[in-house]
Amino acid sequence: MKTQVEEKFSEFFEKWVCQLEEHVQLLLRVSKEKLNETEVQTFISRVTSHYKEYYTVKWAGAHEDVLAFFTPVWLSPLENAYLWITDWKPSMAFQVIDALRIKTMEPLNSLVEMSEQQVKKIEDLRVKIRLEKEKVDREMERQQVSMADRRMVELARLASRVDGLVEVALKELLKRLERVVKAADGVRLKTLKGFWKC
Repeated sequence: MKTQVEEKFSEFFEKWVCQLEEHVQLLLRVSKEKLNETEVQTFISRVTSHYKEYYTVKWAGAHEDVLAFFTPVWLSPLENAYLWITDWKPSMAFQVIDALRIKTMEPLNSLVEMSEQQVKKIEDLRVKIRLEKEKVDREMERQQVSMADRRMVELARLASRVDGLVEVALKELLKRLERVVKAADGVRLKTLKGFWKC
């Protein structure tokens, strides 16, 4: 049975993905046209706003029930298997760019033409994002260790006698998990914004 947060976010996510698909289809159409800088910036702004809406709604839901986002019911089990702290792995965006740059059968013809400067910016971004991801990984590890901390074990033993202490400790743990989720989403957003600047 879905919680209220899961139900609400599932509905939002379904609509959001449909809108994202519309953006992708538009991108595919306009990628064949020669656009001026204003048109490109307008499109980037539209997609950026779409992602900002996603993270705003996600963070509001996570504030109510952060654990719902660690095993999201709106994704398939296969999609869940590839998650990094509640969402897509930033390294996957680089893998997509790498795949698009692989040469096709025709000589000197790739799916995406990139200047040397763009390639350098992408590589610089890859290093920056990897470092930020590692920082979030360390924070998540600290949270996992705190779960096994002796104090948490003792609180669990005393749960039948001291429900209030367990509730306070659990609330604090959930707040820390919420901060980790936001930090991970921040890395994802920086990845996307970094690509748009290249």
